[in-house]
Amino acid sequence: MNASQPRRSAPSPAAKWKTRRTPPLPPLRLALAGLLVLAAPATAQQLTPAETARIDGVVATALAKTGTPGVSIAVVRGGRIVLARAYGKASEAIPQADARLPFQIASISKQFTAAAVLLLADQGKLSLDDTVAKYLPGISGGDTITIRELLSHTSGLQDYWPQDYSFKAMATPVSPQGIVDRWAKKPLDFAPGTQWQYSNTGYVVAGLIVEKVSGEPLLAFLRTHIFKPLGMTPIDQDLAIGKAYPQGYGRAALGPVRAVQPPARGWLYAAGELAMTAADLAKWDIARLDRTLLTPADWQAQETPVKLADGTTTGYGLGVSIGTRDGRRIVEHSGEAVGFLSENIVYPDDKAAIVVLTNSWSGDAFTAIASGIAAVVLPPPAPDAGDAAALTGAKALLAQLTNGTLDRTRLTDDANYYFTPVTLGDYRTSLAPLGVPGVFEQRGKPRLRGGFVNRNYRVTYGDRSFALATYAEPGGSGRYEQFLLSPVN
Repeated sequence: MNASQPRRSAPSPAAKWKTRRTPPLPPLRLALAGLLVLAAPATAQQLTPAETARIDGVVATALAKTGTPGVSIAVVRGGRIVLARAYGKASEAIPQADARLPFQIASISKQFTAAAVLLLADQGKLSLDDTVAKYLPGISGGDTITIRELLSHTSGLQDYWPQDYSFKAMATPVSPQGIVDRWAKKPLDFAPGTQWQYSNTGYVVAGLIVEKVSGEPLLAFLRTHIFKPLGMTPIDQDLAIGKAYPQGYGRAALGPVRAVQPPARGWLYAAGELAMTAADLAKWDIARLDRTLLTPADWQAQETPVKLADGTTTGYGLGVSIGTRDGRRIVEHSGEAVGFLSENIVYPDDKAAIVVLTNSWSGDAFTAIASGIAAVVLPPPAPDAGDAAALTGAKALLAQLTNGTLDRTRLTDDANYYFTPVTLGDYRTSLAPLGVPGVFEQRGKPRLRGGFVNRNYRVTYGDRSFALATYAEPGGSGRYEQFLLSPVN
C-alpha cells in the first residue's frame, strides 16, 4: 500500500497509472453466468442494452490486454445500483466469475475504519483531536499525533507495507500489536501534520483505538453499526481464501499469469481487512451519496481534505481521496491486496458510483475499466452558456454556407476577406448535396488565442465527417474570425 503506487494507496485523484504494453491474448469469454442486474426505480436511469454492451466491451478489452483473470463490477446511476456483473474466472476452482463472490478490497477498507472513528466521536467516546497516547502507550510521537492525523496519513508513522509484493515477514501470521511493536515504535519520518505520506501503520493504530474505545473487535463494530444497517455482508479477507472464493493472480513482467500465495493472517487488519461483493461496496457508496447512516457532518468530515501545518492541502480526507476527474467532483480510493486490485469512485454531483474489483495485482485493468465505465454511464458535461450559444451560431452559419445565403455581419473583416465568391461557391456546391448534418458537436474545451475564442466541432453527414475549427470574438454571439471545415476520417 505504497503512496508512490496509486494502484494500492490512491495518494491523490490526480495520480495516474502508466499503461503497460502486453502481448495480445485470446478473446475473452464473458462469464455472463455471473450477472446480476438489480431492480431499480425509473429515476435510477437504468442502463440501455447498448450501454451494457459497451461496458461489456470495455471489460473484455481491459482483461484481454492485461491478462487479468476476472473482475466484478457494480454501477450506481441516479443513486441506485443499475448493474452488478462479473466477468472472466474467479479462480482455478471457479472457472466463471460470479457477482455474488466477495473480492478483497484492501485499502478501500480504510474509509470504514475512519467511519468507525467518526461514529465513536458522535457517541462522545473520543475526539478526532485526541492524541494517540491517550489510548495507546508506547507509540512514537504518540503524545503529539492526533487520531485525525492517523486517518489522514499525516502522522509521520513509518508505513509497514510500502512494497508491491509480499515481503518475507508476510509468510508468518502477525497481530496488530505485532505490527505496532515493529513499525509504530520507530522514529517518526516527519513531525506530525507537516507532511503527507501514506501509512498503513497509522490505520493499524487507529483500528486498535477503535477496539479499545468500543470494547469489541473492529469488524464486529463495523458489522453492527454499518454493515447490517446497509444490508452488507463483508467478511475478513483472511477468511476469503480457499476453493469457495476468488483467487489472487499476478505476473512477472510479460510472463504467464499465475496464482499467487496469499499472505499469512493478520497483515491487513484496519488498513485493508475487508472482502465484499461489488454490490455491497456500492450500497456504501449510495449511503455516501444520500448522506444516510452517518450524519451529514460526518460524511463532510471524511470528504474534507486535511491541510498540513503550512496550509497546503493533501487532497486526502479521512480514508478517501477528494478531487476532480474530467471536470467532475469525485471521492475515491483504490486498494491492493496480494493478488487483487480494486477501484471505487463516487461522483457526488452526478449521483453515480463505479466499483471495480479484480483478482490480479498486475496491470491497470481496474483503472482502465473504471474510466471506461464512467465514459458510458456519466452524462457528457453540460456546456456553459457561451458554448451553447456558440454551437447554435456555428450551426446557423454552416447552414448559410450550404445554401448560399451568408450573413456577412456575422464575420470580421478578415473572415469576410477569406470568404471570396469562389470559396463560397465551393462550400455551397460540395455541402448542399449532403443535406443536414446528423451530428454537430463540440470537441474539447474552448481556449483563448490571439484575442479570439477557439472552439472545435465535429460535423457528420452520414458516413462523411468533418472537423470545424472556429475563432470568434469573446461571447457566445461574437463575430467569426475563422470558420474552416475540413474532411476527417
